[in-house]
Amino acid sequence: MALTFEYKVRDRSGGLVEGQLEGDSMALVVKRLREMGYMPISVTPKSSLSMKKEIHIPGLTDRVKLKEVAVVTRQLATMVDSGLSVVRSLGILAAQVENPALAKVLVEVRLDVEAGSALSVACAKHPKVFSHLFCTLVQAGEIGGNLDEVLGSLAETIEKQANLNRTIRSAMTYPSVVLGVMVIIFIALLVFVVPVFKNLFASLGGKLPFPTRVLLRVTSTVMSPWVFLIILVLVAAIVLFRRWINTPSGRTKWDRFKLRPPVFGQLFHKVALARVTSTLSSLILSGVPILESLDICAETAGNRTVGDVLLKAKEGVREGRPLADTLRENEPIIPVLVTQMVEVGEQTGALDAMLRKVSQFYDIEVASTVDNLTALLEPLLTVVMGAGVGTMVICLYLPMFDYIKLLQ
Repeated sequence: MALTFEYKVRDRSGGLVEGQLEGDSMALVVKRLREMGYMPISVTPKSSLSMKKEIHIPGLTDRVKLKEVAVVTRQLATMVDSGLSVVRSLGILAAQVENPALAKVLVEVRLDVEAGSALSVACAKHPKVFSHLFCTLVQAGEIGGNLDEVLGSLAETIEKQANLNRTIRSAMTYPSVVLGVMVIIFIALLVFVVPVFKNLFASLGGKLPFPTRVLLRVTSTVMSPWVFLIILVLVAAIVLFRRWINTPSGRTKWDRFKLRPPVFGQLFHKVALARVTSTLSSLILSGVPILESLDICAETAGNRTVGDVLLKAKEGVREGRPLADTLRENEPIIPVLVTQMVEVGEQTGALDAMLRKVSQFYDIEVASTVDNLTALLEPLLTVVMGAGVGTMVICLYLPMFDYIKLLQ
């Protein structure tokens, strides 16, 4: 069944033309418009366009995932390496990506490149999609004449970052789901089961055991209007906390705190080190100056404490000191392994290769830490859930032994 697409195109004179066209898919409509002599700007299904206008949520409906950027970068590297021009490659990518927001960005980048802008400059106009690291590496590839190789290396770097983010989410997802299920079970018992036993106890009379009285008091609190005030206070506290960590001082203190917990602190530390070493390796390999590379790594570290160490190292390098010496002064944050590998890389002239090896090591360490964390949390959370439900059941049935005597 043919769908109706709304399009915006430019004709041969550069004028903007809008209209509707039927087709089996977006790619076929784009192809047909080009055969008609138009240069497509945006092609969107009519129904989905109206829906998006109704439910458009900035930052959510127009979000572009890091994995999507990695895929587009990999495809762009392949096309450029095959001899296709950047303008034509961007047009093909804009027509085939499924995310409308990313397709719109690619079309705008293509228009800028077609008008004479460099690819790095055109991408820099969309910082929410293309990071400073992305634009810097693309610029290095344009200057060095090896854009295809740089794009391939950049795609690998972005894929590693996406994998690291997915690893962190997987480590947090399991305990979050289990805790959510526990809360739902407890609320269901308190709301639907406990009141039945409460009425039964009231009809039989007698004094309830202390654990049972505590449980009934908790149930009364949950069923009272005060619970909404408690929820409101919790929501307000979360909002204020998020605003606090978005401030410079709050972010610094929070990132420093995240490195302290025994298990999760090690995980966050290793993730930051893996991200920094991988990014720095790609930047140095692409010919970006070391001072600018350290600046970019400080931005993309994901942890302000690690980023501040890199900025201090940058000042040391500016003064003419080796990078390894400046990093060694912060060995609690930068481990000995990293400083030694950096020192070997500087002595042998293969700093990018040494950093890549360190990055691979920490990638393995992160995966191992997540596996160990999941293996530890699974039985622990199961015991906690069983203990919680079991305690509630015991509190409910504890008075039954006394009431059997009352019934007799």
